[in-house]
Amino acid sequence: MAPNADQTGLRQRLAGDKNEKSFDPATQSRITTTKELRGNEVTIEGVIYDLNSFDHPGGDSIFIFGGNDVTVTYKMIHPHHTSKHLEKMKRVGLVQDYTPEYEFDTEFEREIKREVFKIVRRGKEYGTWGYFFRAFFYIGLLICLTYMWMTVGTSIPLAIALGMSQASIGLNVQHDANHGAASKKPWVNDLLGFGADFIGGSKWLWMEQHWTHHAYTNHHVKDPDSFSAEPMMLFNDYPLGHPARKWYHRFQGVFFLPVLSFYWLSSVFNPQVLDLRHRGALGMGLAMENDFIKSRRKYAIAIRALYIYMNIIAPFVVKGGFSMETLSHIMLMGVSESLCLSLLFSLSHNFETSDRDPTRKFRETGEKVCWFKSQVETSSTYGGMVSGWLTGGLNFQVEHHLFPRMSSAWYPYIAPKVREICAKHGVHYAYYPWVIQNFISTVVYMHKAGNASNWVVNPLSGEN
Repeated sequence: MAPNADQTGLRQRLAGDKNEKSFDPATQSRITTTKELRGNEVTIEGVIYDLNSFDHPGGDSIFIFGGNDVTVTYKMIHPHHTSKHLEKMKRVGLVQDYTPEYEFDTEFEREIKREVFKIVRRGKEYGTWGYFFRAFFYIGLLICLTYMWMTVGTSIPLAIALGMSQASIGLNVQHDANHGAASKKPWVNDLLGFGADFIGGSKWLWMEQHWTHHAYTNHHVKDPDSFSAEPMMLFNDYPLGHPARKWYHRFQGVFFLPVLSFYWLSSVFNPQVLDLRHRGALGMGLAMENDFIKSRRKYAIAIRALYIYMNIIAPFVVKGGFSMETLSHIMLMGVSESLCLSLLFSLSHNFETSDRDPTRKFRETGEKVCWFKSQVETSSTYGGMVSGWLTGGLNFQVEHHLFPRMSSAWYPYIAPKVREICAKHGVHYAYYPWVIQNFISTVVYMHKAGNASNWVVNPLSGEN
């Protein structure tokens, strides 16, 4: 049964049906808004739940989103759940401002789940032996290269190798772990998830931003990734005359790669690690002042300080002091990691046929949008199993966005079936046999998004 199969009963509870035995009487007295939620509360389909009263099987990462509407995130992470699962949590009220944009339990969703779960059975969707072999290979490689970096000294080959090694941790280790997909055991995911911190990021900031991105992919105001590069670059294809457009965006098809090369530098010295409030997620309205986030700040700062010492200070110590050569090697390491990570990220949702505004129909007609369909039509897949090994499954972006809590090891196996079902339902599936094809499409998209040529009906007529 799909997650929303019991919609009727849930609507009755939302309406305050006093005959519903599982409905907490407290919900009849407390009616509030999403912004007034407490840090230990979340709302799902308009119902407020108390997180403190629930022992979450997936670990305490659930508390990151305390104080927010997590309807889409909940359904995204729990593809097997029905409304019965929510009865395990204590209901403490209702919010009066819940307005769903996305529709779940559609025919397309039901069929794609049914067929995919024939390939990957429930409880088997986590990391395989192959995944863990790959993960520990990259972990071992990072440890060896970091040791050389701190004790032997820097060099051009070592800088490139270390940067690519750190990127491999981001792609192959922490990504699955921080999605809760590496293992059924929360402590394994938590431990491997710290890989984000040992490549210059932060697992908690990453989850705030990335889970929100997954829930609202390419959403015009709710996807942090869609406007994270502004005002330097535009990923959103804004209409002509939009205030976000600047004259230099006309050239972003040329300079977006050099800008992406500074990703590592901007991440390592990002002051957001001090308060663990990702500004992109904050900008779309995510509340991040709960006790869980506050309690993690000191750990995030300590690990960041350790990372800076190991990767930036130690190389100078080995050389006996500051030198421009060492600094250039450090910067080369950062550029190497940046391009490996950010270039692959930019391919995923910024290409010529990508749906850059999946909820437009809802705004114009009030008709809800199939969430599963929107995930397919805002993402792309390229290559095959070998690319999957190198990128941690991120080449299978369509499959990853449909099943984000499934280990990347399974995506090559489900991809053919996903394509087949998409074709059956008339859902556009963007597939590039080679990564270079996806890259070219991304460059073309970035150029058109920058000069607004997609908004010109007939360039020769002068009419827009």
